[in-house]
Amino acid sequence: MAACGSTKSAANDSAAAAPATLRVALLTPGPVSDQGWNGGAFAGLNMIHDSLGARVSHVQTKTPAEFDENFRLYGEQGYTLVFGHGFEYQDAAERIAQEFPRTQYVTTSGTRTSTNLTGLEFAFEDGAYLAGIIAGAATKTGTIGAIGGQEIPPVRRSFYAFEQGARSVNPSVKMITSYVGNWDDASAGKEQALAQIARKADIIFQNADAAGLGIFQAARESKGVRVFGTNGNQNAVAPEVVLGSVVIDLPRAFLLVAREIQAGTFKPRVISLGTASNVVRLELNPALRGTIPAPALLTVDSVTKLFVAGTFKAPIPPIAAIKP
Repeated sequence: MAACGSTKSAANDSAAAAPATLRVALLTPGPVSDQGWNGGAFAGLNMIHDSLGARVSHVQTKTPAEFDENFRLYGEQGYTLVFGHGFEYQDAAERIAQEFPRTQYVTTSGTRTSTNLTGLEFAFEDGAYLAGIIAGAATKTGTIGAIGGQEIPPVRRSFYAFEQGARSVNPSVKMITSYVGNWDDASAGKEQALAQIARKADIIFQNADAAGLGIFQAARESKGVRVFGTNGNQNAVAPEVVLGSVVIDLPRAFLLVAREIQAGTFKPRVISLGTASNVVRLELNPALRGTIPAPALLTVDSVTKLFVAGTFKAPIPPIAAIKP
């Protein structure tokens, strides 16, 4: 896909926005039509525009070279704040931030900081653990699945938490894990799902962005299969098969950062947001809530309260298992 300049969203970089001191840009690794990870970030960008009167711009990038190119271009254009939406943007942001000290760079799912670089990480594993509790209790075959876009640390952490949540209520449950290899190939996502279903997986947790739409389709075509949505509320995408969605309230998170910057109080750091801050949550699909065993619902409520109180944390895999 083309670099910045030819793929900007015209509606978000137009004269419709009044001149403002705050200029905010967003780089996403996939299309904002995915109704999940990228769509949520785009909604956050629009919220910054609507709430703070900022001038905003968006570009979809595909390669590391495009990461550098667009980070640099927005720095040259004097943007106040640039979001790189994903773990994969960290290397480029760390390099380019040094060249443009007046621009604040933020990477989501990131943990690196400098004088103008911030990591915005989400405790996605909180919601994944809760989804796992439901999967472990609801599976009829004893086999559940997890499908990711690419095998990166945040996704591996969420899959581990999902599996541990399932085993907390069903110690004998088995989990199949696979990766599409990209974030936007819905056909490949469907193939991965069908392969897992053929191996008896009847509940699938997907974290695959646009590729996940193919996973929903596979579930629709397979009797008795249920899935979980992720990142955004995807319950309405396929209400007949989606048990619930592990939601990251990206608009809320983005607006928190932008407000601090506009107020002049922002300090680069690692910002961690999860269930306690109501940025990460499990939203069940009302249409299928009745199919979830009642004890599992009670357990989810209890564990959610522990997350909020800070007395319980979702398990994460050993450090060696989550390094890139």
